Amino acid sequence: MSRTDYFRDPTAPPANSIKVAVSALVQDDKGRILLIRRTDNGKYSIPGGGLEAGETVTQAVVREVHEETGIDVKVTELIGVFSDPDHVIAYNDGEVRQEFSVCFRAQPISGKPRPSEESAEVEWVSPEKLHERDIHPSILLRIQTGLEGTAVPYFT
Repeated sequence: MSRTDYFRDPTAPPANSIKVAVSALVQDDKGRILLIRRTDNGKYSIPGGGLEAGETVTQAVVREVHEETGIDVKVTELIGVFSDPDHVIAYNDGEVRQEFSVCFRAQPISGKPRPSEESAEVEWVSPEKLHERDIHPSILLRIQTGLEGTAVPYFT
């Protein structure tokens, strides 16, 4: 299924659904960030996805990062709650979802990067080279917030 992200775009369609999602800023011991290139829109992103019934948000982070990248992680802290109603995701089936993502910092503990059905590429990227990747502004906000390392979680 393809998707189009709209962030603070006056031409965005109105949201007709909402789903709790998680995402993770994973950095290796060199400070590089784990990125995927999404198969549904071709953009680079930190790993993440929807919360499933019966799991906690941290379990969802561990599952999603592993599914999308092959990397096993330990969740270490909350970066923030990203729920800006001006970020909507339009899917080709007619769903237009208001984003609601709880973003965490996670530490890699094992595994080797590998693509999946949701990630055409998986790579470790230094923060200085992020500008070389096509990253949606809403994802850049999560990355930048995580890199700032403030003691108080971000929320909208």
